Amino acid sequence: MKTLFTRKRKRSYALLCVFMGISMTFLSGCGEDKTPVGVSTSKNAPAQLKNDPDVPREKGSRDNTPVCLVPEESGEIVYENEYARLDASHADEGYVIVTYIGQSPKVKLQITGPGQRTYTYDLISGTPTPEVFPLQTGNGEYMINVFENIQGTQYSQAFSQLLDVTITNEFGPFLYPNQYCKFNSNTKAIAKAEELAYVCNSDIEVVSEVYNYIIANIEYDHAEAESVESGYLPDVDEVLSTKKGICLDYSSLMTSMLRSQRIPTRMEIGYAGTAYHAWLSTYIEDIGWVNGMIEFDGTEWSLMDPTFASNTKDKSLKEFIGDGANYSVKYIY
Repeated sequence: MKTLFTRKRKRSYALLCVFMGISMTFLSGCGEDKTPVGVSTSKNAPAQLKNDPDVPREKGSRDNTPVCLVPEESGEIVYENEYARLDASHADEGYVIVTYIGQSPKVKLQITGPGQRTYTYDLISGTPTPEVFPLQTGNGEYMINVFENIQGTQYSQAFSQLLDVTITNEFGPFLYPNQYCKFNSNTKAIAKAEELAYVCNSDIEVVSEVYNYIIANIEYDHAEAESVESGYLPDVDEVLSTKKGICLDYSSLMTSMLRSQRIPTRMEIGYAGTAYHAWLSTYIEDIGWVNGMIEFDGTEWSLMDPTFASNTKDKSLKEFIGDGANYSVKYIY
C-alpha cells in the first residue's frame, strides 16, 4: 500500500463517516458532540482554524473547481408503455432515468441487479418527473419493474424491462447525482464544498475538510427522526440552511459535496451490530475504496467510529469495531 505522506507529516486524519444511527438505540448520542474528530490534512492549519473567517486562507495546490455531472435523458435507448418510461441511454455510465406517466397516486420502482440485490424506490406520481437511479452493482443483467398501488400494501406490475448492462465508467454510479443524492451546479452545498476544498492539496484533505465542517456545524434533528416517514428523501440545501438533519441527511450532504469535487463516494446503508445506520465510503487514488470508518495516521489505515467515540470508552469502542466485521452494508446509493 502506498503512503500519501512522509513521516514528518504523520498525523491522525479522521476520514469518514457521518455515522448517524437510524435506530433509536443510538439517537441519544448522535450529533451531540460538536468537537471535530478529524484533523485537517492541510499543511496550513487545522480545519477548525481554516474555517474561521478571521484567519487568512491560502490556496491549496488541488483544483477545487466543482464538477457536477449531469444525467441525460437523451432518448437513444428508451423503453416505455402507457405507465412508465425508462431511458437507458447512459447505462454504461452507471445510471438510468425512470419517469412514471400513469395515474396511480402511489408507485414503486424496483431494480434488481447482479447478485439479486433488489432496491426499492418511491416514484413521483401526478406530474411526470424524470428521476435518476444508479446501477450500483456492476456489470450484468438488471430487471427494472414499476408497480402501481392497488390498495393497502398490494401492488400490480405496470412496467418491466430487462437490461444487459456493461458499465464503462466504474465510478459513474458514485459521481452522478441520483434520487438519494440530488445536486447540481446551482446547489448551495456544492458551493460550500468548493469553499472548503480551497485550501486542500489532495482528495484526502477534501474529505477531511468536508467531514470536519459537517460534524462541527450540523446537529442531529431528534424531532424529525421521530416523525420521519417511509420514503423520506434528503434535501442537501435544506440541511445546509437549517444546520440539522437525520442520518440520511448527513450522509447525502457529504456524499453530494464530495462527488462534486470529483471524489467517488458511496452512500451506504447497513448495520453496525444490530443497529441500522448510514455511513460513507470514498475512493482515494493509489489506495482504492476506503470503507466506512477510517483513520489514517500517515502510515496505515485503521477503523474509527466518531459517533461511538463520543459515547463509549476507547477500549470497548475498539473491541466493537475490531476488524470491521460488525459492520455490514445492505444498500449502496
